[in-house]
Amino acid sequence: MTDTTFRAAVVEDFGAELNLRDVEMPTPGRNQALVKLQASGICHTDLHAAEGDWPVKPEPPFVAGHEGVGEVVELGPGDHTVKVGDIVGNVWLWSACGECVYCRTGWETLCSQAEYGGYTVNGSFGTYMLVDTRYCARIPEGFDPVEVAPILCAGVTVYKGLKVSETKPGQFVVISGVGGLGHIAVQYAVAMGMRVIAVDIADEKLELAKKHGAEFTVNAKHADPAEAVQEFTGGGAHGVLVTAVHPQAFGQAIGMARKGGTIVFNGLPPGDFPAPIFEIVFKALTIRGSLVGTRQDLAEALDLYARGLIKPTVSECSLDDVNAVFEDLRHGKVDGRMAIRY
Repeated sequence: MTDTTFRAAVVEDFGAELNLRDVEMPTPGRNQALVKLQASGICHTDLHAAEGDWPVKPEPPFVAGHEGVGEVVELGPGDHTVKVGDIVGNVWLWSACGECVYCRTGWETLCSQAEYGGYTVNGSFGTYMLVDTRYCARIPEGFDPVEVAPILCAGVTVYKGLKVSETKPGQFVVISGVGGLGHIAVQYAVAMGMRVIAVDIADEKLELAKKHGAEFTVNAKHADPAEAVQEFTGGGAHGVLVTAVHPQAFGQAIGMARKGGTIVFNGLPPGDFPAPIFEIVFKALTIRGSLVGTRQDLAEALDLYARGLIKPTVSECSLDDVNAVFEDLRHGKVDGRMAIRY
């Protein structure tokens, strides 16, 4: 690294290992800040980005990562609500237009001109990054950057998903998939007063869910989750939040929901899922997608963390470990979340 370059993990080609090399130091433009990274979470979305899994693909070469936490070291032109020395984070919703009907009505995540951190804009798998100061996360003072990093994507994503599940305090919600998103979803659901059921295919992940407050767990490898949830709840869950990365979990969600229930999809595995039309109609189910969260959702998710109600299970690694972590993600070997400490 020199004064004009920094070290980063770069996606050069889809499906190839990330290339650890020096890249050019960016200059912050209007409404932007240059941030020196302290930590970055590693999200399953980063793996999808590097594999080119989704229909709308990023354009290599790019730097992945959208859970970065660091210190503002330089501000570009324009008015800013942050200053040099502040601790901020990049997020999946890196920026939006601020003028369209979605932005004006509280759905900025649906803006057709949105930019995405670590996808359409270089992200946090490097020692420096740019943020848009109108959209970056404001990190509460005094918190470990490694621990808070997963809140910037996993946290806000599941918090928003739980909100739009319309599950009320005292009602049952199923968290399907207890990985990087799911283990945090269990905690947010408990904090929001919901009765939590966790479903996964790994006993160690179900134990993690119990540790975080799940009332009932189902190993879908050994039992039919729909039957187990229907029996335990006496009719099915009011809400089902699917954070899993296997298409089969999305079909199972329909059987776990009660009549009039709401199913929310957070996970984004490649491919489709089976949708039994008769059951959806007969049970009057609502099925909706939920894409991360707005700046307000992020502020609320960070507030719950700052008040000690959310504590991500995070293991540290270095930037050099990124390819090894990706391999573990491919095989479901990560408990909780991995985060780089710079």
